[in-house]
Amino acid sequence: MNITRENVDALNAVVKVDIAKEDYSDKVEKILTDYRKTANIPGFRKGHVPMGMVKKQYGKAVLVDEVNKLLQGALNKYLTEEKLDVLGQPLPKPQDNIDWDADAFTFEFELGLAPEFEVNLKSKKAITHYNIVADDKMISEQVERIQKQYGKLVSQDVVEKDSEVTGAYKNEEKEIDNTVTLTLDKFKGKATEKKFVGAKVGDVITLKTKGLFDDEHELMHALKLGHDEVHGLDIEVTFTITEINKRELADLDQELFDKLFGKDVVKSVTELKTKIKEDAEKQFVQQADQKLLNDVTEYLVDNTKFDLPAEFLTKWLQASGEKEMDSEQAKEEYEKSEKSLRYQLIEGKLIEDNNIKVTMDDIKNHARQMIKAQMAQFGQMNPSDKELDDIAARVLSNQEEARRISEQLISQKLLEVYKEKANIKVKELSYEDFVKEVYGDK
Repeated sequence: MNITRENVDALNAVVKVDIAKEDYSDKVEKILTDYRKTANIPGFRKGHVPMGMVKKQYGKAVLVDEVNKLLQGALNKYLTEEKLDVLGQPLPKPQDNIDWDADAFTFEFELGLAPEFEVNLKSKKAITHYNIVADDKMISEQVERIQKQYGKLVSQDVVEKDSEVTGAYKNEEKEIDNTVTLTLDKFKGKATEKKFVGAKVGDVITLKTKGLFDDEHELMHALKLGHDEVHGLDIEVTFTITEINKRELADLDQELFDKLFGKDVVKSVTELKTKIKEDAEKQFVQQADQKLLNDVTEYLVDNTKFDLPAEFLTKWLQASGEKEMDSEQAKEEYEKSEKSLRYQLIEGKLIEDNNIKVTMDDIKNHARQMIKAQMAQFGQMNPSDKELDDIAARVLSNQEEARRISEQLISQKLLEVYKEKANIKVKELSYEDFVKEVYGDK
């Protein structure tokens, strides 16, 4: 067997595989001999079928199968030994008329080669890494939410600004009949709030859906309708009040602290606020890190320039796709996936350049930590090592889950590289200001 490669250009090559009779003949002969021993052909005793008949009946199929196995094995070995970084899979060049009666065969494969490039993490403009803090306002609001959540309801005769009102939204035409409990601060305008203040059980209030809430998701919940149904909805609905309550705030005492965090973990309002701040800022670190990861990724894709074997990859997508595609559809599919492919190549280069590795022990330890955190949420604070190992083994037996954890760990290691080597500026701000700056004032 002889394998040669011709480089068309820096991104494309053609590999030619020449297979001679001596490469496959012994294997084919052995298989046919085995077939002869077991062949069940009318008129002949088992094991006594003439070899000529066996070859006539099975010879070509065995030959084709063995040549294809030989071809794939040789091609994979060649790519590995030559250390060729290929994109997609080798594409066989079309051969309309293979003469399987010949002794020797030649096959050609197109290759798409990965480009050579360098990754520069030092952007001219610094990328912001946010340090999000829980400010006094946020902590006070969280304390009040806790007091409301664990407080008790006191029945009222009339609606006040801070009441919790239970009732049913109705509209016959749209078949709306949905009972909810609401607070007046959810409504967009003061005019709506005024309609409720002073109302009693049994009162019917007429409301317009347009502009009722700032967020359409609130309207979806209120009317129990889908997103498309509430989009641009402009109708009248009635709200019939069935219950009015006021939430009496729970006392900030040791009983509440123990209920929230376990016995004697928190012993004062000051410690409560410290705990809220610590827990919130742990969550903020994850959000800030994810934002940094997204921003660096975007920068790298936009600023790391290299060419791709676009024509080859388009043909490969067309040949390997689960559904049939014509050339135009394949081109569209390539254009949609190009950005993702570019980042995969950039990420691979960064992993190689920075010697990033994830071992099975890393994956197991991460799984154990995740499981331990989940168990703690349900009050199991000290699981044994055996429990953690057994659950982790069950989780990691799912290859998809093991792959997801591996990708998570790689992202974490890449994030450490970005923090160390990228041009980053740290900006401290409250969570409210972070949301306004990053997502707009919503």
